[in-house]
Amino acid sequence: MGRYDDGVTPDDDELLQGLKALSNPTRLRIMGWLKDPAANFPPQDHPPEEFGVCLKHIQAKAEVSQSTASQFMATLGRAGLVTSRRMGQWTHYRRDEERIARLAELLRAEI
Repeated sequence: MGRYDDGVTPDDDELLQGLKALSNPTRLRIMGWLKDPAANFPPQDHPPEEFGVCLKHIQAKAEVSQSTASQFMATLGRAGLVTSRRMGQWTHYRRDEERIARLAELLRAEI
């Protein structure tokens, strides 16, 4: 595992990105809602466990503007915590459980 010039490893950087993404209370709640989409969002045309939850439903539940919801999801996506899938004019999001498990492992190893 290599180190950057500042002594931060790639694993450290991955952990920090994930923690920063989760440091916002609304983004943290969104991740919790996406854990059980059927219980937290209205029915959709496509199974949310397979296709994800439409941004418009995330926006409505979070009570934020479309642009804010998009920014929140982009932050979670850059951290690798969610994946996105475009369907028509809408983007659907779901948790990346493998990446979340990796983040948990890195956190356990670090603290």
